[in-house]
Amino acid sequence: MNTTARGIIGFLVFALLAMGGVLLTRRGIYGLTIFVLLPAIVGGLATWIFRPATGGRAASSGALTVLVALCALLGLGFEGVICLLMASPLALPLGALGGWLVYRAQSSSATARGGIAMLLLLPPAGLTWDTHAQPPVFEVRTAITIAASPEQVWQRVVTFSELPEPREWYFRAGLAYPKRARIVGSGAGATRYCEFSTGPVVEPIEVWDQPRLLRFRVTENPAPMREWSPYADVVPKHLHGYLVSRQGQFRLTRLPANHTLLEGTSWYQHGLWPAEYWRWWSDAIIHRVHWRVFNQIKTLAEADARQ
Repeated sequence: MNTTARGIIGFLVFALLAMGGVLLTRRGIYGLTIFVLLPAIVGGLATWIFRPATGGRAASSGALTVLVALCALLGLGFEGVICLLMASPLALPLGALGGWLVYRAQSSSATARGGIAMLLLLPPAGLTWDTHAQPPVFEVRTAITIAASPEQVWQRVVTFSELPEPREWYFRAGLAYPKRARIVGSGAGATRYCEFSTGPVVEPIEVWDQPRLLRFRVTENPAPMREWSPYADVVPKHLHGYLVSRQGQFRLTRLPANHTLLEGTSWYQHGLWPAEYWRWWSDAIIHRVHWRVFNQIKTLAEADARQ
C-alpha cells in the first residue's frame, strides 16, 4: 500500500476514533475504552501511517499523536486543562506503547501482526466493562495533633468561620476548596453544611458522640473543580456525579498534656477507570481538602485554648 493510500485510510480511521471519543465523553463514559484503548490505538495508527524507522521513533510518534489529540480536546472546548493534565501520565505512555507494538508487528511475523490486529477487537470488550462496572468505595484518612482539649476541638469541628483564600496553586487553578462550615440543629439528625468554592456539601449527622465522634453521610456534592479553558464555561460530564463523597467522620482522641488527635475519614467513589490510577489523583485531592479544614480547626481551637 502506497503512502497516499495509507494517509487517506489512516485519516478516516482517526476521524472515526475521534468521533467515538467525543461521543463517549458526551455520554459520560470515562472508562478503559477512552483512557486506555483509544490512546494505544491512536499511537499504533500513527506508526502505521508514518512508518518510522526505529522502535524509539515509533514510540515517540505514538505519544506525540496522543498529545495532539489531547490538545484538540482542549482547543475544541470538550475538556479543560486540569483534567487533560491528569490524563496525560496515563495516555501518553499508552500512545507510545501502541506505536511501538505496531512497529514491532510490521517487522515481525504474521502471528505477531495478527496479535496486534486483535487489539482492534478490544474496544467492544472495553465498552462492556465501562457500562457495567460498579465503582468501588475508597477511604481517605488524615490525622493531626492539636494543642487543645477534645471539647475545644469539637466546637471547631462542628462549625468553623470563614477560611482565608487559598495560596496553594492547585486550589487557585480550580480545584474545589472548603470556605466555611455551619450546622443546623444539634445531635443525631442535625445537618452540617460545608461550603466549598463550587457549592455546599450537605452532611446529615448520623452519630453525635460529643466530644469523641461525629459521623455523617453526604447527600449533596458540588463539582470537584472549575475547569480552566480558553472558553468561558467548560462543564464536561465528569464534573457532576463522578467524584462523589458518600460518608465521612471526625474522630477525636484525648492525648496527654491536654492535646487532641483529630482524625478525619472520607469514603467516596469515582466513576473513572482505571480506578486505581484515578484514585491516586482523587486521594491526593481529598487529603489536601482535609488539611485545609484541619489547619483551620487547629488554628481556632488552639486560640481558644490560649484564652
